[in-house]
Amino acid sequence: MKIKNGYILRIIDETSVVVPVGLESANIKGIIKLNETGTFLWQLLQKGSDADKLITGLLAEYDVDEAKAKNDVNSFLQKLKDNSLLED
Repeated sequence: MKIKNGYILRIIDETSVVVPVGLESANIKGIIKLNETGTFLWQLLQKGSDADKLITGLLAEYDVDEAKAKNDVNSFLQKLKDNSLLED
């Protein structure tokens, strides 16, 4: 699983935003703001991580139980899918 080409993550003054570029800028007008966890997951997805690696990453990086990590990953991935931000 990987983030679709055409989106750049930028961290500006401790705020993470995803900006569409090129042809993708026609699909999404504006920017997408991510919280700390969203930024962490986005960066893992840029490397091609699957859902299991995202969950493992959250468990290693944050003080969270497995059920919460799974729920957070599934929710994040669904939002990305709903907005066509993942490669097929």
